[in-house]
Amino acid sequence: MQPNTRITGRGPNINPPNRFDPLIVAPDESYGEFDEFTGVPIERGSPRTKYYFDASESIITKNESPDLGRHWGLNSYRGCSHGCSYCFARPYHEYLGWSSGIDFETKILVKLRAPELLRSELESPKWIPEPIMMSGATDCYQPAERHFRITRQCLEIMAEFRQPVSIITKNFLVTRDIDLLQDLAKHNCVSVHISVTSLDANLAGKLEPRAARPEHRLRAMRMLSDAGIPVVAMVAPVIPGLTDHEIPAILDAVAQAGAKGCSWVMLRLPHAVKDVFLSWLEDHAPGKKEKIISRIQDVRDGKLYDSNWGTRMRGTGIFAEQIGKVFEVTARRAGLNRERPQLSGANFRRQSRGQLEMF
Repeated sequence: MQPNTRITGRGPNINPPNRFDPLIVAPDESYGEFDEFTGVPIERGSPRTKYYFDASESIITKNESPDLGRHWGLNSYRGCSHGCSYCFARPYHEYLGWSSGIDFETKILVKLRAPELLRSELESPKWIPEPIMMSGATDCYQPAERHFRITRQCLEIMAEFRQPVSIITKNFLVTRDIDLLQDLAKHNCVSVHISVTSLDANLAGKLEPRAARPEHRLRAMRMLSDAGIPVVAMVAPVIPGLTDHEIPAILDAVAQAGAKGCSWVMLRLPHAVKDVFLSWLEDHAPGKKEKIISRIQDVRDGKLYDSNWGTRMRGTGIFAEQIGKVFEVTARRAGLNRERPQLSGANFRRQSRGQLEMF
C-alpha cells in the first residue's frame, strides 16, 4: 500500500513487516495490480474488518510488569478497530503472523468463550478475588462489542460473583452497561478509566479514527459519575510536541465531567509502532513531524523508545519532568489529586452452576 495514500477511517496507511517473518513480500507500486483474467487495474479501497474466533483456553492473565498497579487482566478481543496510530499493543499481532499496521485494526480475534472461561476460573477455589483489569491490550468496548457483547457477558458474571474489576476504555459504549456497573459499584467492585488524548475533535478524529470523540467521552464520564460509578480520567498517551500543551484543559474538563482521579502515560513506540506513528505524522502533521520526533527523543534519552521499567511510562529528562509537574499542579488545582478508587474483594461470593443463595 502506498504510504501517501490515506485510508479514510483508518489509523496508519502501512503494514510494516512482521519482525518474526524472514520473508517479506511487497508489491511493486510502480506497476500497480491488475486482474489476472481481464487485465483491468485493481483499485485499492479501504480494507474491510474481518473477525476470527479466538480459541484460547484461559481468559484471566497475570501481568508481571511493575509499572502497572493491576496484576490480572482480561481481554475480550485481540486487535482493535479504533485505529489509534500510537497503540502500544499493535506488536502483539505479529505473534499471530500478521502486521502491526492495518492488520491490527482489520483482523480482530473475538474470544467467544470468554464468559464461559471467566465463570470457570472464578468458580475455582484457587481464585483469590483480586481486581481484574479490562482491557490491558485492546479496548473492551471497541466497535465489535456492539455485536458480540463479550464484555457485557463478562460483566454479568462479575456482577454475579461480585468480582472487582477496573475498566479502561475510550468508547461511549461503556454507558450501555451502566446497570451492571451500578450493581458492582454497590459493593465497591468497579472503577471506569476513560482516556482522553486531546480535546480537539479534528485531531482526535485523525489520531483515533474509530474511537468516541472527546465530547462523547466527557459525556460518558458525566453519565457514569451521576450513576454513582467511580470514574478516573487518563491522559494517555501524552504526545510531546503535539498534545502535551492540552493537559491543563483536559484535566479541567474531566473534573467538570465528574472524574474522581486522573493519571497520565507518556507516548510509547515499541517495535513497529514507531513505523506506524511516523507514517501517521507524515500523512497528518508533516509540518510538526520534526518537532514531535525531537521531543520524543528528548524524553526517551535520544531514542524513540525506552523499554526500561520505571521510566517507560513517564520518560526522562527536562521535558518529561515539565510534563509531570504541569500534570501534578493542574490535577491538584482541579481536585483530581485524591487517591484513586480502591476496589475490594470483601464481598466476593463464589458460586457454582445451579447453586442458590440461602439468604
